[in-house]
Order: sequence, then C-alpha cells, then structure tokens
Amino acid sequence: MSVKTRANKQSGATIKDVAQHAGVSAMTVSRVLNAEANVRPETRERVQAAIRDLNYRPNLSARNLARANTYFIGLLYDNPSAGYISELLIGALNRCRKAGYHLIVESCGSAGEDWEDAIADMLRTSNFDGVIMPPPVCDNAAVLDAVSAAGLPHVRIAPDTDPDRSPLVATDDRAAARSMTEYLLELGHRRIAFIEGPDGHGASRERLAGFRDAIAASGVAPDPDLVVPGAFTYRSGLEAAERLLSSDNRPTAIFASNDDMAVAVIAMAHRFSLDVPRELTVVGFDDTQTATAIWPQLTTVRQPIAGMAAEAVDLLAADLDARRGGEAGDGTGRREIRSQIIVRDSSAAPPAG
Repeated sequence: MSVKTRANKQSGATIKDVAQHAGVSAMTVSRVLNAEANVRPETRERVQAAIRDLNYRPNLSARNLARANTYFIGLLYDNPSAGYISELLIGALNRCRKAGYHLIVESCGSAGEDWEDAIADMLRTSNFDGVIMPPPVCDNAAVLDAVSAAGLPHVRIAPDTDPDRSPLVATDDRAAARSMTEYLLELGHRRIAFIEGPDGHGASRERLAGFRDAIAASGVAPDPDLVVPGAFTYRSGLEAAERLLSSDNRPTAIFASNDDMAVAVIAMAHRFSLDVPRELTVVGFDDTQTATAIWPQLTTVRQPIAGMAAEAVDLLAADLDARRGGEAGDGTGRREIRSQIIVRDSSAAPPAG
C-alpha cells in the first residue's frame, strides 16, 4: 500500500481524489453521492469502486450545512433575442426551483455609458454565491474581469473565447449550421442566402462559418450578395428579408441564423405574396417557441437552450458544493450539448426552373 493511499484511508479522501481515481469529474462524483439518475451505470460503478478503494467519507456536517442554506445564483444576460432569453430562463428557473436555489436575473446591456462600472459595483455588493453567463456576456472581457474580481464562481454558456477560463456548457453552432446548409443543398437549392447575427457575437460567427463551410464543400460559387447583416431581432430579419426578396435574382432559400429573424423572413415573404415553402424555403436556428407558433411552422436547428441553462446550474452547484464541503473547487468542468435539425413545413425543394 502506498503512503498516499494509506493517508487517504486514514485521514479521508476528498471528492477531487475520488474523481481522479475514477477518471471522472467532481460533479459526476457529487451526482453519484446524491443518487441522481442521470449517471450511466458503468460510470456509477466506477465511482462507487473509487469510493470504496479510498474509503471516502463525505463531510456530512458540511453537506448538511450546504443543504440547509440555499444558493443565490445570478444570471447575467445581454441578448437581443426574446425567444432565446425566454428559453434560457425557463431552463434555469426550472432547475433552480427543483433544487431549491434562488435565481436572480441581471441585464448587462449598454443602456448607459457607465454600465460596466455599475455591473462591477453590483457584483461586489451582491449576495450571489455564483453566476451564470450566456452569450454574448460570456465573452465580455469587462464583465468577466468584474466577476473574477468579485471572487465569484461562474459558468459560461457557449463562450467563443478563452475556453479554459471557467467551467462551460459548449455547443456545436458551426457543425449545426453546416448540417442545415447541407440539408438545403440536398433539397436542390443553389441560391441560398444567409442572414447573420450581430457583430461580436460568438454564435453569429460560428453559424456563418458553418454556412460557408458547406457552400465551399458543395462546389457552389459563393455569392457575397447572399450574405446580409442581421442582429438576432425580428426587425433586423424584416430588413434583411426585404433586401433579399427585392433582388431581381432572389434566393430560393433563406437561412436566418436565429428563429426571430426566420419568422420575420416568413412574414416578409407573405408581404411579397410568396408561398412558403413552394416558392421560398425559410429555415432558422434555435427552435424557440416561435418556431411552432407561426404558419408554416419553421424548419430549424434545435439547440436545447433550456437544457443548456439547466446544465450550467448543475455545473455551478457542483463547484459550490465542493467549496461548501471544504474543498477548493477547481473551477473546471465542461458539458457538450448537441443540436439537431428539426424539419417542419417551411422547407421544400426549389421551384422548377
């Protein structure tokens, strides 16, 4: 028996020791200890074996104290898409309600020139135990520095930069946008337009990159006039659609990089007396509630936004549990969320000729 193993058996191993021994994350160990269902049987057995090998004994007094005191979790957002924010809040609120946590929502918008200072002051004086940051706040250097200066554990959702800075929930925006573009190409479309998201937004860049990947691989000559700016808002979708549909050589398909803009494209198509999808295919990204609230219902990329928010809550809670249990909380962790194409009524082959 090694000295290290003997010391563990005598003085008590930590969750981090168990995680390293089992080859899993500290969050997975926490889930096994709490008898949560979303752990694969083989992983659960490996963790339980590590617990036995190390003679791990949870710090019951610390765990009871943690359960007796709820967490106050801050969600910092600045996203122009009402649909995205709605789904995000649903996921975070439901998970916090189930776990007994309190969710406090704060806007990080640029309504005033000194909003960055205001956020820094708010974080220093808040009672947050930790914060969650969806895009684009998760890539805002000023907000990230303020969170770090306040000493707050934090989890980022789909960050575009510095992935090792904190625990994160990652998505596959580029791959999903490529798959959607490939789907349109398989339908027979060759004049495919793309409406971008706002500048400086990581998801916007990744989705455009995926679209361009698919076009380049298909051998279709790229047309710069078919890529138009947007801002993830309904109004920007209307403006982009009007520009595209007013062209003498208009596209047969429009891929809007979020659902709010795609819904606006369908509305503009009706204004132009175009039948969707017989004369114009329209697809979106996110699969928010608006995707099925319109006619025709929208073909889109389903990104489980609510699930991403719930995973972020779990990651943050695992870090906070470790800290309350007397452990350092290594500030790492990563969850991958996959997207899928949902085909509905707004897509079809291009019209003959």
